Amino acid sequence: MPMPKTGIIMLWLLSGIAIINSCVNGYDGSMMNGMQSLSQWQTYFNTPDGPTLGLLNAIFNAGGTVGVFFAPFVTDKLGRKWGIAIGSAIILVGVVLQSAAQSIHQFIGGRFVIGYGLALSGNAAPILVAELAHPDFRGTITGLYNTQWALGSIIAAWVTFGTFSIQGQAAWRIPSAVQAAPSVILLIFLPFMPESPRWLVDKNRSDKAREILGKLHGNGNLDDPLVNLEMEEIEEAIRFEREHEKVSYLELVATPGNRYRMFLGITVGLFSQWSGNGLISYYLFKVLDNIGITDSKTQLLINGGLSIYSWILANTGAFITDRMNRRPQFLSSTIGMMCSFAALTAATGVYNTNGNSAAGIAVIVLIFVYSAAYSLAWTALTCLYPTEIMPYHIRAKGLAVSSLAVNLALFFNSYVNPIGLDNIGWKYYFVYVAWLPVEVLTIFFFYKETKGRTLEELAVIFDGEAAAVAGNIEVPGHADEEKASTEQIEKSSSEQFEVSPIKA
Repeated sequence: MPMPKTGIIMLWLLSGIAIINSCVNGYDGSMMNGMQSLSQWQTYFNTPDGPTLGLLNAIFNAGGTVGVFFAPFVTDKLGRKWGIAIGSAIILVGVVLQSAAQSIHQFIGGRFVIGYGLALSGNAAPILVAELAHPDFRGTITGLYNTQWALGSIIAAWVTFGTFSIQGQAAWRIPSAVQAAPSVILLIFLPFMPESPRWLVDKNRSDKAREILGKLHGNGNLDDPLVNLEMEEIEEAIRFEREHEKVSYLELVATPGNRYRMFLGITVGLFSQWSGNGLISYYLFKVLDNIGITDSKTQLLINGGLSIYSWILANTGAFITDRMNRRPQFLSSTIGMMCSFAALTAATGVYNTNGNSAAGIAVIVLIFVYSAAYSLAWTALTCLYPTEIMPYHIRAKGLAVSSLAVNLALFFNSYVNPIGLDNIGWKYYFVYVAWLPVEVLTIFFFYKETKGRTLEELAVIFDGEAAAVAGNIEVPGHADEEKASTEQIEKSSSEQFEVSPIKA
């Protein structure tokens, strides 16, 4: 059976290293869930109340909010690799502060630093993955970046469960320290990672860019038809963008196409966190309290099981991104979230009204149903979609704005959710029951389909025919060139990925 070429295998291995960065974020949410179930952590920090607990979670996102203003400059000026390296180093400093904290203020400070560092590495890493990706697998590889949020969540959930029985401060200090693991791995392997070909072309290092594309996309052939086509598209796209380039963040709203991109990037960021998932990610223990599950060990087991379940489904969602159009994937996921969260709210209300045990069991089942709906689209597409829709010269800034929306939504949710749950209990869920239909309508009427085009070709969707580059995008009078370019890609791709069909 013909096997994939070594360049593609190497590409997947290198991308697998870069996407580890996303584990830091998922680890944090699950770790904080676990901490709240640890009596050792509660006792050491004098059982934080609603506002304090909200600050402990929100400060992580506050650090990320500050960091996104600096992240694009590091990513664009120093390169994608340096963005990952600097961010990872800052995360390690924050982890030391957090895990060695002698007071709640030091713990809060450490979490701010971690959030700041993650904003830098989290801006550079998905861009590097997307810009290295082979066109046939860009959706899957880039989508897998954010799915490792769930892998980090799994590690945190079970590390916290494993330290549950330890008497003393080590029960929470060990999980805090393990948060450094993804960043350590990145710093070890980063010297072996290639830089983004698009960044290299922008810095007038086209020979190095061709070398990387030839190695990863052409299996060592620098004159492979696909490599030639990609280089032509990248060089023409960057030349076009330089001619129209502005000098500040105003370029993000300078044209109708860019304003549309910003609208989509911001709504993706907001919707990814304002869908009720913040309750399950950071305050699962309070949700379980509302249905009478107050035993710490049981809460930790549910948290651990939910993390594994979400990771499996998130990876499944990433692998279907190149087989399913983006809009249907967004819509089916969000409609599923809307229905399951409404049912979850109703079941919680029934339990709190008459103590019906069946309703309590239904809530647990519906938490898993909701998580499935979220994981099958939003985990992968939250990073993939904003990265896809941005042209090269605003990609880092555009992704930073989308990340800013994520962090602002998380900060709001992290601070407000525990206060709302403390004051009105399960009835607070109605906020999300009312909001989720707004998301469905926004996606239906405004989200553009992006599947099936290169990063350069996607510009035409937003900017029209003026953005067509190198004759590779169909415009009036250029049908023959489009056909020839498509045939080149298909021929090259078929040669590299010829495998026998999998038999049932």
